[in-house]
Amino acid sequence: MPEYTLTYFPVRGRAEAIRLLLADQGASWNEVAVQFGDWFSGNSDLKKKAVFGQLPQFQDGDFVLYQSNTILRYLGRVHEISGSNNQESALIDMVNDGVEDLRLKFGRLIFIEYETGKEKYIADLPNHLSAFERILSNNSNGSKFLVGDKISYADYNLLDILHCHLDLDPKSLATFPLLSAYVERIASRPKLCQYLKSEERNKRPITPPPVSNTQLNPLTMKCTYTHLFPPSPLL
Repeated sequence: MPEYTLTYFPVRGRAEAIRLLLADQGASWNEVAVQFGDWFSGNSDLKKKAVFGQLPQFQDGDFVLYQSNTILRYLGRVHEISGSNNQESALIDMVNDGVEDLRLKFGRLIFIEYETGKEKYIADLPNHLSAFERILSNNSNGSKFLVGDKISYADYNLLDILHCHLDLDPKSLATFPLLSAYVERIASRPKLCQYLKSEERNKRPITPPPVSNTQLNPLTMKCTYTHLFPPSPLL
């Protein structure tokens, strides 16, 4: 029986980087899906128990954690993918915080500014992606990972947010050869590739539908935004 249990909404959202890490590291886990309607209506007791009133929740046996980036860092230490020394660990933390900044921008677009801001967001995207291209170029000329010679939890987080942007605009990486090659290289890792092709993964949307395409009212969708993309870069 898997010792890990991941509880989240039936979307990729903030849990997907955790799933990518677990799959690539050969770990098995139980997935518990919480429906948005139950969560926002108060029918879920889990919301009352959640430390900050948010998901995902991650359980390692009797040990329970919340906050997606905390979970990633924990799993990074458990699976020894948090850097080979203090300097690498610090760089991995730094890059992961950069991914978080981009994730917050993406979430704001999807849930609040999609109808009026998509064109501008895509036009500005190279300014946000260029930092990651430079980071890759500084490590073995972009032929390996974000930091060092070994994959880290930040790589899974970056891969996920790049997949989100490729879904938004398939040409989003066209001017970034290192990032384009990086996505193909990381996604082709055997265990990760198997997960990415799985029916279970592909039946989950990246996020709930934007406000313009949903029956939920804008206030509810803004509440959804705060749960999928909390405002603090430390979450």
